Amino acid sequence: MKIAVCVKQIPDPATPYQLDPNTHLVVRPDEQILDDTDRYGIEVGLQLAAATNGTVVLVSMSPAGNLQGIRQALAMGADKGVHISGPALEGADAYVTASALAAAIREIPHDIIFCGQRAIDDDAGQVGSMLAELLGVPQITVVTKVEVEGASVKAIRPIEGAQLLIESPLPCVITAQKGLNEPRYASLPGIMKAKKKPVEVRDAAALGIPTDRKLNVLRLVPPPARALGKIISGDDQAAKAAALAKLLREEAKVI
Repeated sequence: MKIAVCVKQIPDPATPYQLDPNTHLVVRPDEQILDDTDRYGIEVGLQLAAATNGTVVLVSMSPAGNLQGIRQALAMGADKGVHISGPALEGADAYVTASALAAAIREIPHDIIFCGQRAIDDDAGQVGSMLAELLGVPQITVVTKVEVEGASVKAIRPIEGAQLLIESPLPCVITAQKGLNEPRYASLPGIMKAKKKPVEVRDAAALGIPTDRKLNVLRLVPPPARALGKIISGDDQAAKAAALAKLLREEAKVI
């Protein structure tokens, strides 16, 4: 089975970062790490590849850098990577990102495509669905179980109070979330092998990717400061409870 996994390189959340005052975008450092939510898609891809004697190809779009995040994913066991980059992709929104991934995936043999549910940095959760639409294939989002049977796949998607069992023909796009599996840690041999695994660099302009963003950040406004809480004092517990109920009803208006 030929498996494509979309991964994203992001700035390390534990490291302070800056916002460009003109574009309101994150100033991305050269060193970036693998988005944690992508690990679930990588893991299920590796498991399917092991069961079917298949291959796992990583596809990523990000500014040029040291590819640390992609190497982290290769160290988990993926076979190769495809990195899409170019000046025109700076500040790409979900549509441009999905267009870039779709352009590269069209040139890669694939039976199934995995994405993370949402990236940590922008928390959009849109790329997987847009990617499926651009490729013209079905999509199953936010899944917690995947089973491939011949030319079709069955997946479990949780909803409030129940679970959906969804079946789809292949190829399709599946977005993975926490609970699907327990992603493996990269072993020392895996880390060493990742340094030699191929990463094909694709130029965005050569792929003919549309760069007209559908979303632009106009301004950033910090959230308002939270008001100080109220303390109900006194020794009479019944009176304090009555005062609390009155505040919840008349001021907070939650009861």
